[in-house]
Formats: sequence, structure tokens, C-alpha cells
Amino acid sequence: MVTQYKTPGVYINEVNAFPNSIVPVATAIPAFIGYTPKAEYQGKSYLNTPQVISSYAEFAAIYLLDDPMPPADPAKQYQPEYYLVPQAPHVPLSSVGHYMNFGGVVYAILPDPNTLYYMVNSLRLFFQNGGGRAYIVSVGTYGAPSKTPLSDPSVRPVNANALLSDLTTGLAALKNEQEPTMYVFPEATLLSLADNATLMQTALLQASEMQTAVCIFDVIGGDTPDPVLYTNDIENFRNATGNHGLNFGVCYYPFIGTTTMQSAEIDFTNLCGGDVAQLAALLNPPSNPNPAAAAILNAIQNPPANPMTNNQLQAALLAASPSYQQLMNEVLAYANILPASGAMAGVYTVNDSQSGVWQAPANIGIVGAVDLPIRLTDTQQENLNVDAVTGKSINAIRLFNGRGILVWGARTLDGNSLDWRYIPVRRTMTYIEQSIKSGLNSLIFSPNDATTWATATSMVVNFLYSLWNQGGLQGASPADAFVVRCGLGSTMTAEDILDSVMTMSVAVAVTHPAEFIVINFRQQLAVDS
Repeated sequence: MVTQYKTPGVYINEVNAFPNSIVPVATAIPAFIGYTPKAEYQGKSYLNTPQVISSYAEFAAIYLLDDPMPPADPAKQYQPEYYLVPQAPHVPLSSVGHYMNFGGVVYAILPDPNTLYYMVNSLRLFFQNGGGRAYIVSVGTYGAPSKTPLSDPSVRPVNANALLSDLTTGLAALKNEQEPTMYVFPEATLLSLADNATLMQTALLQASEMQTAVCIFDVIGGDTPDPVLYTNDIENFRNATGNHGLNFGVCYYPFIGTTTMQSAEIDFTNLCGGDVAQLAALLNPPSNPNPAAAAILNAIQNPPANPMTNNQLQAALLAASPSYQQLMNEVLAYANILPASGAMAGVYTVNDSQSGVWQAPANIGIVGAVDLPIRLTDTQQENLNVDAVTGKSINAIRLFNGRGILVWGARTLDGNSLDWRYIPVRRTMTYIEQSIKSGLNSLIFSPNDATTWATATSMVVNFLYSLWNQGGLQGASPADAFVVRCGLGSTMTAEDILDSVMTMSVAVAVTHPAEFIVINFRQQLAVDS
């Protein structure tokens, strides 16, 4: 429409010099779904509500217990309980796992499974490994302990307080959130095999429908793997994931031994269900009395008028009994074996910010990891990395002498797919798809004509050129790296225009990681001069 000027004067008409641009979406925003000590802030409940946090302090404000007023002991956010269970004579120590020897008797250190939770420590690992913005979905608070340990070390812990219905409800709450790019379930391995299978299949289905996130899984049994029979755990995992949405799934094995929990977070209240009498029988036996330890244990059982705090009693007991100190070291090491998924979410964040989402998040160390419950060899990893039957690849975490603990794999669960077997390919395509989708939203309700097609093409070309220039696409030139087509006779028919359908075709050459580097040596005979 021609503007009708009615008053004499000077008029300014600003003309845009540049078309709309596509703003890249974030690539490393995990959503943690699990149990927290609390889920309330200033009287408002945050149960089953996706909440964005940017630091551990923000997480603490909503989901952690408030510390009591001094001089009381600090509030414990996580209180796993462990029992000392005597083992039969001549039982191979390799099958016992964590244990202590008191008076020639081997006692297995076994947890009360209903007290095991991983959410808080997984968040610690996430931030420790460079994590930033994240979504938290608290599906409930901690349940009551069972006051009984596992029957023996070969039994896998199943937390009766961790419910499949809770975790699937928390997962469903993310259906309206487009920003998360990773789904992490810290407590998934505490479900039964059947419930864990249902959760993973549900998560993969939701991820494939939304096409915005990948699911990071752990393997049940990865915390205490049998040196020989660990392959049964791998087979159970592969059987449990189903066959849908595998290119949106990633798995890491085994768990990692960390330093996340400190010595101040574990004390005598975490042992034997709080029954100090059982502890006293081991630390002060008639055959080897320890009067100093007996006095402290008595003060715990029969507090005086002005009792010491638990921290003070714990320090005194550690000083009085070397056996107790060794026991606490073993318990702390056990409590610090954590699923790798939380740490990997942090690794993805740093990898994306430093190198780009197209770079494989592998050959990278995990901050806070100090040990592994099983040290895989090249031969053992072969069956994890490539499985001809199911095609479900599992990424190994391995210890290399002189280099430390490294992530040694970059494959999705869709290991037999030439298109989607690699994590950076899957995540880069998601990044491209969601960025273009978000950018082209500005053209909705624009005329379906050549001007709009040219604008859309220009926007996508500029975005892909920038991506190629950063190394995210293959090719010696932009023409080799991507092709964008949009127009009548090219991607649309006259009927499409009448139906208000604009179709764009985008082809990209995504960078694949150099997973196998082959060096050929040729022996050359010396030539006599």
C-alpha cells in the first residue's frame, strides 16, 4: 500500500539490510528425573514440575534439606545404610565385593537397598564435570528404609521406594519442554529388570517422537560387576531396550568410583541400621578389647547430660579404632560408586562449548572419577562396542595407565545403522533440525511465494555456512557440505501452494568421527650402494 502523506515534512522509512537469521538452539541441556531429599521452596511444591537450574546452589535451595542451626551437625542430604553380614568360611573374596575382616571372619558390606538413591550425587558429578543449565524433575522424596540388607553380594539392589510409575510420570512432564536435549534417570538402575526395561523403552519412544533429546542410560549391575559373568548384565540390558528409537539412546558401562561423597557425610549412623550394639561387638570384642572405642560407643548409646555432636563422636571413634577407620573407608568407597550418566551429561556440556556438538564426546577424562569396578580390556570392549546380533552398542569407560579414566566410545544404541551409529551425528542432526525449525517459525503466515522461499533459503544457507565454517559439516567448500532447495518445480507443486504448504529440502554432510585409525606399514629392503 502506498503511504498517503498529508503533512509537509521529512519522513524516514527504515529498510532492513539483513534478512531474519536462524539462532542456534542449545545442545547440552539435560533433564534429570529422580528422587530428591525435598521438593519445596517458600511453600511451593516442585514435585513432578520441570524446573530450570543453573548452579548447584539453585538445586540446593529447592531440593536439599536446610542445615540445622549450629552447633548441630549439618543435615545429611543422602543417608544410605550399610550392614556387616558374616560370610561362610573359604568364600572367595572376589565374589564378596566390599568387605571387612574382623577376628578372622569376613563380613560383607551390604546396603539396605531402600536407602540407595543417586540423584543428588549425580547432580554433583554433573556440575563437577562442567555442567551448567539443567532441568530437574523431582518425582518424590526418600522413602523409609527396610532395615534389612541384601541377602548376599550376588543380589542386585532393588529400591522398593523407587517406582516405575513415579519416573514415567516425571518423564511425561517433559513432553511440553522443547529445550532439554538429554534425559537422565539416576535411579533407573535401582528398579527391577522389568521396570527398568519399561522405563527405557518409554523414554526412547518419547525421545523419538519429540526428536529433541537423547536418553543416557546405565547398565544394571554396573556397580558391582562379576569379573566373568558381567556379560549377563550386558545381555539383560540389550534385551530390555526394545527396538524403537535406538538412535536416540546412549549407554555407558560400568559405573565409576568417585570422590563425590566426603568422609563427613558417612558415620556410625549409616551402619547396622543405627544399632551401635552390633558395631560394638566388632570394634570391642572380648578377644581384643579396645577400651577407648568402648567408651565412645557407650557415649553414643547412653548420651551424657551434655552430649557431643555426631561429628565429634565420629572423629573420636576414628582416632580410637584403626579397624573402624578402615571400615569407614570401605563404606565410603562403596557409597561413591555412581552411575556414569550424570557425569556424562557434564562431559557433553563441556565438549559442546569447547569443540562443538559435532565433536565426539570421547577420549575425555571424567572429573572426580578415581576407580572403576571393572577394568575392561580391548578384547572385552569388542563385544560392547559392536554386537552383530542386536546392533546395540555400549560405550566403555576405561582406565589407561598414565592417562587415567577415559570415555572410550561414541556410539548410540543403533550400532548397526550407517546413518545413526555415532553420537555426534545424531546430536548434530538434532541441532540442525531444531535450529532450522525454530528459525523458520518467523515465516509462518507469510505468503507462500518466491519472496518467502528466497528468504527461507537465505536463512538456512547462512546458518549452514556458519556451521560448515566451524567444522561441523564435511566438504572442501560449502557446495560440498550442504544443499538447500525451496521453490515451485523444485520442492513444491502448484497443488502444494494452493494447500499452503511450503516444502524445503536440506541435505547436509555431517562429520563422522575417526573411530578406527588404521596405519599400514610396509617393509622396505635396504638397497646396496
